[in-house]
Amino acid sequence: MQEARFRDNFWSTDLTSTVGYDSIIQHLNDGRKNCKEFEDFLKERAIIEEKYGKELINLSKKKPCGQTELNTLKRSLDVFKQQIDNVGQGHIQLAQTLREEAKKMEEFREKQKLHRKKIELIMEAIHKTRNLQYKKTMEAKRLYEQRCRDKDEAEQAVHRNANMVTQKQQEKLFLKLAQTKSSLEDSDRSYQQSVTTLEKIREEWQKEHVKACEFFETQECERINYFRNALWLHVNQLSQDCVQNDEKYEEIRKSLELCSIEKDIDFFVNSRKTGSLAPAPVVYENYYNTQRNPTPVRSPAPMPISR
Repeated sequence: MQEARFRDNFWSTDLTSTVGYDSIIQHLNDGRKNCKEFEDFLKERAIIEEKYGKELINLSKKKPCGQTELNTLKRSLDVFKQQIDNVGQGHIQLAQTLREEAKKMEEFREKQKLHRKKIELIMEAIHKTRNLQYKKTMEAKRLYEQRCRDKDEAEQAVHRNANMVTQKQQEKLFLKLAQTKSSLEDSDRSYQQSVTTLEKIREEWQKEHVKACEFFETQECERINYFRNALWLHVNQLSQDCVQNDEKYEEIRKSLELCSIEKDIDFFVNSRKTGSLAPAPVVYENYYNTQRNPTPVRSPAPMPISR
C-alpha cells in the first residue's frame, strides 16, 4: 500500500484557495497544542509528586510510630521510617525529573515553531503575490473581453450603416472601429502578459507548496516520534520509581525478618525486670494473742512465683 504524502493530498482546483495549506497548518497547530497539554500534564504531575514526597518525609519525621518499642521490632520500625523518608525523597527526585522532561518538551515545541515560521512567511508572501496577480489577470481578461465586444459592435455598426449614412458619418464609424481595434490589441497584449506572469507565479507557488508540504510532513513525523518517545520515557520513569520504592520496601521486609518475638520478650524482661519474688501471703493476726505474747511473729517467707 502506497504511503499517503502531504505533497499529494493537499491541493485545490481553485487557484486562489489555501484550503489544503490551511488544513496542514491547522493540524500542526493542533499537534503543538497537544504537546503543550502533555507538557502541562508533566508539570502538574511534578507538583503532585513533590507534595506527596514532602508529606511522606514530614510523616516519617514528625509522626510517632511505635516510638516505645524495644530491641528488634524497634530496629525494624527505625528502618521502616527511614525507608518511608527515602520513598519521599524519591518522589521529590521524580518531580524534578518530570520538570526536566517538561522543559525538554517546551524547547522542542519552540524549536519546531521557529523553523515553521520561516516556511510560513514564505508561503504567506507567495500566496499574497499569487492572489494579487490572479486578480490583475482577471481584471485584464474582463477589459479584454469588453474591448472584443466594443470591436464587434463597431464592425456591426459599419456593416449596418454602409449604405445609409453620409461619407462623413462613415468616416466616423471607421475611425471608431479603428480605435476599438487598437484598444483591443492593447488589452489583448496586456491580458496575455498578465496570464504569462500569473503562470510563472503559479509555477513558483506550486514548487514552494510542495517544498512546504514536505517540510511540514517531516516536522510532523518528528513531532509524533518525539511525543511517543516522551510518553514512553515517562512511563519508564514511573515504573523505575515503583521498582526503587519496592527495593526500599524490601529493606523493611528484610529488617522484619530479623525481628524476633523471643528476643524482644527477653530484652524487655532483662532490661525492665523488677524482681523474681512475689509478695508473701498476708496472715491473720489475733489482736489478743498479740497482746499476751509480745514476741513479734515473723512473717512467712516470700513464696516463689509458680511457673
